[in-house]
Amino acid sequence: MGPRREPTARELRLGVELRRLREAAGLTAIEAAALLGVNRVQISQIEAGVKGVSEQRVRRLASHYACTDEEFVDALVAMATDRSRGWWEEYRGLLPTSFLDLSELEHHARFLHHVAILYVPGLLQTEGYARAVFSSRLPELTDEEVELRIRHRQERQRVTAPYVALIHEAALRIRVGDRATSKAQLARLLERSEADQATVRVIPFDRDGFVPSSAMTYAGGPVPKLDTVMRDAPHGSVLIDAEAQLSIYRTRFRMVEAVSLEPDESRDFIHRLAQEL
Repeated sequence: MGPRREPTARELRLGVELRRLREAAGLTAIEAAALLGVNRVQISQIEAGVKGVSEQRVRRLASHYACTDEEFVDALVAMATDRSRGWWEEYRGLLPTSFLDLSELEHHARFLHHVAILYVPGLLQTEGYARAVFSSRLPELTDEEVELRIRHRQERQRVTAPYVALIHEAALRIRVGDRATSKAQLARLLERSEADQATVRVIPFDRDGFVPSSAMTYAGGPVPKLDTVMRDAPHGSVLIDAEAQLSIYRTRFRMVEAVSLEPDESRDFIHRLAQEL
């Protein structure tokens, strides 16, 4: 198979993990290529995510790299052999790549953990709320760009992974759009908080021990080594997958969760806010 023009985040991650295994084994790309019976360029292309790799080669590489974690190797094989095209691919070339990366991440996640400070998480947004968010972007988006983003956000909400959303009171009180938009958004949060799939917890202003940080999405992979964090950045979003960083974000989520209200208390809190509007 020829080189890919634009590898997905999942394909890039597979390459990164294979490179990490090689480096942990103390082998160069040239040495790994010799063991596999290919040239160095092919190893470099596989590790860059621009060239696919078969199940047999993934398992041979893992064996050469002395990786004995069978569950991890099986997960890498699943990543390598998945040739399906997700619904988000219809947006390729129409939306920024970070939108597609997030959709792919959510689709394959075992679970999702969100921390939201200023905005309600996308998986919980109403159409009106999303429209207000995208319509206020600078530089301004065209009507077509706004509609594409809204449609993409609504399709993301079909995700099947269970998720926990920790939402700061600021995000609930900031009036994105008008009063009607805010009331509808709070009603949506109450509705979704009753679903088996979603857990919504509020962090009130008066909670002790909360240290503000930027929003994040923590996606559980098939094994913990393949977890991923997505953080907002000045020019889009950034994916974080280094094991030491993942450990930090797991701890950060637990710390925020510890100062949030219980789900029942959170529903009461949101209901009171809705009554104030």
